[in-house]
Amino acid sequence: MYRLLKPLLFRLDAEDAHHLTISALHLASRVPAWPGAARTLTAPSDPRLSQSLWGQTFASPVGLAAGLDKNGVAVPAFAALGFGFIEVGTVTPLAQAGNDRPRLFRLPSDTALINRMGFNNAGAAALHTHLKATGCPAPVWVNIGKNKLTPNDDAVQDYLKCVRALQDVADAFVINVSSPNTPGLRALQAADDLRALVQAVVQEVEAQRVRTLRRPPVLVKLAPDLHPDDFGASVNAVLEGGAGGLIVSNTTLSREGLQHPNARESGGLSGKPLTQRSTKLVRAAYRLTRGQIPIVGVGGIFTPQDAYAKIRAGANLVEVYSALIYEGPGLVRRLNTGLSELLARDGFSSVADAVGQE
Repeated sequence: MYRLLKPLLFRLDAEDAHHLTISALHLASRVPAWPGAARTLTAPSDPRLSQSLWGQTFASPVGLAAGLDKNGVAVPAFAALGFGFIEVGTVTPLAQAGNDRPRLFRLPSDTALINRMGFNNAGAAALHTHLKATGCPAPVWVNIGKNKLTPNDDAVQDYLKCVRALQDVADAFVINVSSPNTPGLRALQAADDLRALVQAVVQEVEAQRVRTLRRPPVLVKLAPDLHPDDFGASVNAVLEGGAGGLIVSNTTLSREGLQHPNARESGGLSGKPLTQRSTKLVRAAYRLTRGQIPIVGVGGIFTPQDAYAKIRAGANLVEVYSALIYEGPGLVRRLNTGLSELLARDGFSSVADAVGQE
């Protein structure tokens, strides 16, 4: 069906097509019993794909990356596709419109996207309402950021406000300091600033534990454009700050090798051009952390082989975004099926056994 819909969607402005799709998934999410029934058909049954991390069970290592469902309005529908976990956001304490349109661009000849959305979202209170109202059979992570008008000196408080507002509905928090579309945000990746931010968020999660009876892990999402020395310093800062995991990586500012005219647009690039770069960074992060904390590999995953390469490089979990736009909802099932076959082929009894085994 997606083969028929895709040409129609690609005739629309990229953001208009995005909003149309999310609206349709939002409506589908409200159909009683449908998401749960659909998931019984799409969720993988192969025990090799299941793993336990942070005390949570992931039926599949394949998750939805942040940015597609910023306001958490379609979580049940995404769960129905067979995702092992779903990351919503980026959310900020206050609602904000984001950058001016146009701000989302397709690059079909490069199988890529460029976005400069600017953390457009309805705010933490609205996200809480949506997540509170919809149960989900898979873990739901919340990607948190700062409002555009909040100076970096006060940025920590924005992240803490998100934790306070959302801890009772979040299965994990992801600290986003790596988007290229909020002025000054990437400066927070500097080791000292990042360490202090992570420590503050981890301490706030612990402080809210009494109220919420929950202790979601804290992960940090890093950019792919850091100098190797800076990347290493940031990874060490994440460890020293007490984070429970890393996400590698966010979108890139690089335009190397692109052919499509939209390559001249500013913003973060995602999709196939990021495949090898992000896998290389997963490998580096695994080496730097010595496997102490789980790593989530994201960037250019279109095939089971792409996902498997990141797992073998050191990723416990993987996430997709751009491939879902180009390949459609059947992508999740194909990834899960293909991963099962690759694990069986190589004699691994579980995803966990394959992590870092290059």
